[in-house]
Amino acid sequence: MIEWITSSGLTDYKTAEVWMEARVAAIHAGTANECIWLVEHPPLYTAGTSAKPTDLTDPDRFDVFPTKRGGQYTYHGPGQRVAYVLLNVGARGHDVRLFVQQLENWVISSLAQFNVTGEIRDGRVGVWVTRPEKPLTAAGQPAEDKIAAIGIRLRKWISFHGISLNVEPDLGHFDGIVPCGITDHGVTSLVDLGLPVTMEDADLALRSSFAQIFGEQPVTIEATS
Repeated sequence: MIEWITSSGLTDYKTAEVWMEARVAAIHAGTANECIWLVEHPPLYTAGTSAKPTDLTDPDRFDVFPTKRGGQYTYHGPGQRVAYVLLNVGARGHDVRLFVQQLENWVISSLAQFNVTGEIRDGRVGVWVTRPEKPLTAAGQPAEDKIAAIGIRLRKWISFHGISLNVEPDLGHFDGIVPCGITDHGVTSLVDLGLPVTMEDADLALRSSFAQIFGEQPVTIEATS
C-alpha cells in the first residue's frame, strides 16, 4: 500500500529530511508503507552532491541546505509542489534508470493534463517546456524553460527526495543560484505559462497520473499540518 500524504502550510526543510530518513528506515524494515509526501517549503536553496560553489550566486539570500540527493543547486519555496517519493526501488526491479524515467514521465503526464508539453533533454536534468514566444538562444535554438526538477537518493534501495513542480513560485527567487548548473535556459511555472492552475489542481494531476506511470494507485490519503 502506498500512502499519499499532503502537508498544509510550509514544511521546514530539516524537519522534512529527518522525517524522510526515519520513513526510509521504516519502509526497509517493513514497519511502514511506501508513500508520496506532498509539501511546500519556505524559500531556500539545496545543494546536491554535484553542486558547484560558484553556482550559488547569492549565498546570503536564503538558507542553504547541503543534501545528499543527486544534482546541483535547486530552489524550493511557496508555490512549488515538492513531491517526496519514498518507494522500494529494489522491489521494482533494481533499475534506477527506469525509476528516474518513470519520475520524468510522471511529471510529463501531469503537465499534459493542462495541455502543457513537457520534454526531456539529454544532458539536462528535469522537465522542460519550449517557449516559442521568446527570442531564440545565442545558438539560434528555440528558448526552453525548466518547469520541474528531479533529484533522488537511494538507501538500501528505498528512494527519497523526488520531484519539484513549479506551480506559482516567485521565479525571481531562482536568481540566487544557477539552477542545476544550467546558464543558457530559464525557469517557468504553470502560472507563468498563463494557466490559472492552483496547488490543488496540480495535486490532482499528479495523483491521477501516478497510477498511469507506476501501475499502482496510492490508496490512503493522510492530511498533516
